[in-house]
Amino acid sequence: MAKTADEALNRVNANSKPSELRITDMRVAEIVGAPFTSTLVKIYTNQGIVGLGEVRDGASATYALMLKSRLLGENPCNIDRLFRRIKQFGGHGRQGGGVSAVEIALWDLAGKAYGVPIYQMLGGRFREKVRLYCDTDATVPAETGKRLKQRMALGFTFLKMDLGLMQIADVPGAVVSPAGSLDGYRVQPGRGQVKTLEERRARNAAYDLHNVPHPFTGLHFSDKGLDLLEQYIAEVREVIGMDIPLAIDHVGHISLQDGIRLARRIEKYVPAWLEDVIPWQYTEQYRQLQDATTVPICTGEDIYLKEGCEPLLKSGGLSIIHPDLLTSGGILETKKIGDMAQDHGVAMAIHMAESPIAAMAAAHVATATENFLALEYHSADVDWWDDIVTGVAKPLVKDGFITVPDKPGLGIDDVVDEVISQHLQPGVTGIWQPTDQWDNEYSWDRTWS
Repeated sequence: MAKTADEALNRVNANSKPSELRITDMRVAEIVGAPFTSTLVKIYTNQGIVGLGEVRDGASATYALMLKSRLLGENPCNIDRLFRRIKQFGGHGRQGGGVSAVEIALWDLAGKAYGVPIYQMLGGRFREKVRLYCDTDATVPAETGKRLKQRMALGFTFLKMDLGLMQIADVPGAVVSPAGSLDGYRVQPGRGQVKTLEERRARNAAYDLHNVPHPFTGLHFSDKGLDLLEQYIAEVREVIGMDIPLAIDHVGHISLQDGIRLARRIEKYVPAWLEDVIPWQYTEQYRQLQDATTVPICTGEDIYLKEGCEPLLKSGGLSIIHPDLLTSGGILETKKIGDMAQDHGVAMAIHMAESPIAAMAAAHVATATENFLALEYHSADVDWWDDIVTGVAKPLVKDGFITVPDKPGLGIDDVVDEVISQHLQPGVTGIWQPTDQWDNEYSWDRTWS
């Protein structure tokens, strides 16, 4: 039995005295194909403990690396203080990825230093297992129903499917659109090296097109298009039945009015929610959308910080808030978002299209948040997804649930370099390479005088 406070601290972890823990380095590994593209992050310390984080899928590693010089020499256990130092460098969408990756890695380090799981530091469990909802990217109803039925056979008890513009874009008379605009939406900006000026201009043009907010695209569903979409969900429900929750995503860049028309058409099929119908910034339009339908309305995966979610929650425009930990600001910020949503009678689902690192971070938040509904899972068809990490149950997702282990930090022992090296992003030649060029990056960051 420990007789003094110092003796008690020394028993926390044989290789760690938390008060003397310091950050010494940050490195990254950029991967693709699970089915996301994302950047895994390691934060190293003077005591050999390594914290794991992850930048949001589709985002740049630079968002995390630019923060390195602001963290070196600091005690990672001071999570909130360091978060407040760096959060000005995050933003909505993928721009929140660097700050969020660092915040998750800090929690992992603190949990390892003190020998406790992250969920315990958040206040403990509300549930033993975390329910996942499983998606499919099929574009025809027969294939969508088949794949979702296969997900059910694997034990998933919550599903999601796409229903919108891309299901009917090739049908004559289904979509009213400015000439040529639908062709542009089929062109993705893409990743990797650009070799010519012409290629760069083409990518930039596609990038700009995808950045046009929904109300300004001029795209509308015709009655024929709505008939087809209603038929689509009817055929899927025929296959999977009416008992299982089925959420709807990827409606497309359409207007508020078209969102209302679609929502009313599919009410009879009882969607679990209708997601990201319009940009989340249009708070008043979200209120109008929710007031116009009995379908629960959901958004949030691109919102940075709890302050970004507050207007929507206050407006009454949401039934479900849907943050992604790798945009929201990380673990504690997502917990705060969930608690704030509960105060407004709103449930929280969690968006997640990432590796087991982000999945475990989200699972810790989910198990510690009372109004949690379901956590997204995109990698049911990726046989190497589990192999990225060690120390967790294999399979990590079993019968549609994740069981959060009673282990320090995230509960992950390490990542597997051999697996990561087989799935590098285009143009990336190695993993965990030195990042000394970021050690002394500096600016006078204060935003007030």
